[in-house]
Amino acid sequence: MVDITHKTHTLRIATAQALVLVSKPETIEAIENRKVPKGDVFEMAKAAGLLAVKKTPDLLPDCHPLPIEYTGINYRIEGLTIVIEMTVKTIYKTGVEVEAMHGASVVALTMYDMLKPIDKGVEIQRIRLLEKKGGKSDRKSTPADLKTAVIVCSDSISRGIGEDRSGQRIIEKLQPLQITVSDYSIIPDEKSTIQEKIKSLCALGYRLILLTGGTGLSPRDVTPEAVQELLDREIPGIAETARQYGQQRIPTALLSRAVAGLIGDTLVITMPGSTGGVTEYLDALFPHVLHVFSVMEGAKH
Repeated sequence: MVDITHKTHTLRIATAQALVLVSKPETIEAIENRKVPKGDVFEMAKAAGLLAVKKTPDLLPDCHPLPIEYTGINYRIEGLTIVIEMTVKTIYKTGVEVEAMHGASVVALTMYDMLKPIDKGVEIQRIRLLEKKGGKSDRKSTPADLKTAVIVCSDSISRGIGEDRSGQRIIEKLQPLQITVSDYSIIPDEKSTIQEKIKSLCALGYRLILLTGGTGLSPRDVTPEAVQELLDREIPGIAETARQYGQQRIPTALLSRAVAGLIGDTLVITMPGSTGGVTEYLDALFPHVLHVFSVMEGAKH
C-alpha cells in the first residue's frame, strides 16, 4: 500500500452517485409501495451499502483500512431513474472516495438483483464521484509573492565545520508548494546575530522566515529565545502541532523548544536542526499553516 505515515489526520468527506434505470413505471410503483417480492428495495440496498463501505479494504488490495465515522445513503426517483447518493466521512490520513463509490455500486447492484425478477430491463448506468473534501484538493494555494527566507543557526556550520542539510531540506520540501526561498543564510547561533538577521529580513518585506537549529537543550542553543523576544504575537498552536506530530513518530520529540509567531505581518517559525526534525515539521505544518496569511488579509478588510 502507499505510504501515508507522513500525512496528518483531517476530516475527509466523499459523496458518490450511482444511477439505476428501470424499464417501466410499474417497477417504480412496486418499489414505492414495497411490493417487490424480494423485500423493501431501499432498506435492503441501504444495508448492503453500509456493509460494502466497511468491507472496501477487504476487497481492494491497495485500499487502506480506516475508521468509517459516518455513512449516509439518500435516494430520489427521477422518472424511471433511481438516483443513489452515498456520503462517507472519516477523520484520517487518507480520503474515502473509494469507500463511497464502492458503497454506491453495491447499493445499485443490490437493487438490480432485487428488481430483475420483475423487470428484465433494469440497468446500472453510471457510478461516479460527485465531491470530495479534506485532501490536497482542499488546501489553499500559496499566497502570491510570498517572500521566504531560510536561516540555518549553527556555530559549527557557520565556521565551515560540517555541511548544512536541514536548511537545504527545507528548501527542497517547499518547492512543491511553489514557495521559492529568496534568502538562504547560515549564521552563528547567537542571539544578537539572529535577531539582527530577522529584523533585516522583516524590513525587506519577507513574510515567511524559517529557522533551523539552535533548539536543543544546551545553554548555547538560543534560537527560540532570540525569536521569542521579537514576536509581537506568539501562535502556540503551530509548535504544539509540530511537537504532537513528532511524538507520534519518535517520543523524544517532546524535548523540542520550537516557537512560532508573528512579527508584524511576518510569520517566523523555528525548527530542529536535524533533517528528520525539519522534515517532520514541514509535513506537520504545511500547507495548512499558510492559512495564516489569508486570516491576516481578511482582518485588514
